[in-house]
Amino acid sequence: MDPEAIQASGDPVEVLRQKGGDYTDNFPVVPNEITNWLDEQRAVTESVSLANLSHHMTALRVTGPDAEDLLRDLSVNSFENYDVGRAKQLVMCNQNGHIIGDGPMLRLDDEEYYSAGMLSANWVRYNLETGDYDATVETEPRTSAHEGDPENFVFQVQGPNARPVLEQVTDADLDSIPFYHFETIDLAGVETIALGHGMSTEFGFEFIGPFEHADQVRDAIVEAGEEHGLKQLGSKAYHTLSVKLGWVPPGVPPIYDVDEMGGYREWLDADSREATYSIDGSFVADGISAYYMDPFELGYGKLISFDHEFVGREALEEMADDPDRTLVSLAWDEDDVIDVYASLFRAGETKKFMELPRIGWGRANYDEVRIDGERVGLSHSRSYEYDAGTVISLCSLDTEYAEPGTEVTLIWGEDDSPNPKVERHEQCEITATVGDVPYSADRRKGE
Repeated sequence: MDPEAIQASGDPVEVLRQKGGDYTDNFPVVPNEITNWLDEQRAVTESVSLANLSHHMTALRVTGPDAEDLLRDLSVNSFENYDVGRAKQLVMCNQNGHIIGDGPMLRLDDEEYYSAGMLSANWVRYNLETGDYDATVETEPRTSAHEGDPENFVFQVQGPNARPVLEQVTDADLDSIPFYHFETIDLAGVETIALGHGMSTEFGFEFIGPFEHADQVRDAIVEAGEEHGLKQLGSKAYHTLSVKLGWVPPGVPPIYDVDEMGGYREWLDADSREATYSIDGSFVADGISAYYMDPFELGYGKLISFDHEFVGREALEEMADDPDRTLVSLAWDEDDVIDVYASLFRAGETKKFMELPRIGWGRANYDEVRIDGERVGLSHSRSYEYDAGTVISLCSLDTEYAEPGTEVTLIWGEDDSPNPKVERHEQCEITATVGDVPYSADRRKGE
């Protein structure tokens, strides 16, 4: 169903709650597990990991004299100090200040920008086609959406043993490349972009190069990593990394019940990212706008700059002085989580089954968080984390309750879910403790 049909249904919330989704629907080519997801997840913090991101993201390339103008007009970020060789996490919003998408954008040249994974790629292309810009936008859908191989491989190597592994496959001085900067290096004999970035809190790099050499590069890294405990990550393990890091997918696209987004809804097709999301979790609202997210509650307030005009600026200026919510982590009570599984072995109604390690890709997770019976936030992106010994989630929480150590109650389960993939169950309460974001120390910027 395309977005305009979802809008025309009269109840976007009900339509999006009915949808299913699992790992295999959305992570093509890369298996769920290369070995097993537990050992793979442990390798990220205990040894070293190699993640293959070549197939599940939409790439975006913007070129031309007005490339910067187009991106600046859509992004909350400042474009000052954005020289060739730098990357920025561009965040794009609708007119009401709700996030459409984000992603790391590399400035390759004066008139060329490239992202190997941009969630707002459709929004950029739409604004080029409907605006007056002397620029070209090229998008490459994820492999599941088209035939053939991607243009580039995208590998992430991270972990405490990443340095000795990478020293065997490149002579480049990677420590000289600052965080969110990049250089072109020789990696295993292949000209490759080395970007100081990754989806784990551990030190490492993202490497981007021509896909025809993907096997050569991957094999060299795997061979170098054998003595250092390297594990290749399957989709399940990779999908857990962003939770401790503190990245929340933007969730339900803010395109419904917004008059200014009508043209964009009509432009999108049924295969677009915006049309394929589903809603999961205990929070159920009458209006779809309750599911939209702003940059402040996703931890992006520090990226917002009012030094230029951009879509959503006026709305964000009104929020900036006193944001309603901020992003925190939640550590779920181990005994309460165990009780969810124990209910499967007791007489009576069971609790909602808790997938491990986390909810499938493509499902926007919204669990209600309360204090003294009052809703104070929404939990997203639940994931089991081995080194934490429990389930961790990210939460957009009312700022007055954001102090680490605060105890909250999360509502687990859905009352009368219309999704056929959600079994009959009873809701329950899970105690959780507020923590920082990132959940663990961020070592990506070096020691």
